[in-house]
Amino acid sequence: MTSIKEDAQAYEPKHTKNISELEKIDVNMDIEDREGNGKDGVFKYKVVVVDDEEYRVPGVVLGDLKAIFEQKPELKQFKVTRTGEGKAGTRYTVIPLWSPPS
Repeated sequence: MTSIKEDAQAYEPKHTKNISELEKIDVNMDIEDREGNGKDGVFKYKVVVVDDEEYRVPGVVLGDLKAIFEQKPELKQFKVTRTGEGKAGTRYTVIPLWSPPS
């Protein structure tokens, strides 16, 4: 048994990571739906799971990928970079990664 103090000192808030934290993403990875509770109520978001860790996939990333697939349907991997902070100031860039022909 532990004390409240010990638990408080060991506490780490639950935090969903972001897809931009991954070195590369395979386009065939499974994507899952999640729900969270925020100050404005329940919200929905999408994640990919890598090594039992969830990485949030922003909708704008999916929109950018759709446009890329229209021009490059054979794309197999990509990377996402993230700049800025806060909901309004965050920008994502989807970078297609070249894959050698198989």
